[in-house]
Amino acid sequence: MAKKKFHLINELHEQILKIATMTKTGQVRIKRSELKQTIENTFTAATRKAAAGERVRFPVIGAIVRKEVAARKAGEGLNPFTGEKIMRKARPASKKPRWSFPRTLKDTFANKKYW
Repeated sequence: MAKKKFHLINELHEQILKIATMTKTGQVRIKRSELKQTIENTFTAATRKAAAGERVRFPVIGAIVRKEVAARKAGEGLNPFTGEKIMRKARPASKKPRWSFPRTLKDTFANKKYW
């Protein structure tokens, strides 16, 4: 069986449908506190999927993915300001979040019209 990919919008939609209620007049009601909790739970689930190695896209604002950071040995370095020799500490390999922005968002920020 194929692994189901995490889709933020689909997940959020399903969770909102679960908390929505119908009034006698036919209006859909959602409690503000339940909506807040639903959004927080969906974003938490998305970050957990990203931590597990899956690329999670957030519409319009970007995507988050896990980045593998290689280990580094301890060694001698040079302070660029003073020229003095310093000792660098060793760093173990780790996994860190990496955020990437879509091209449309980058172009919007680059356009001086919006400054």
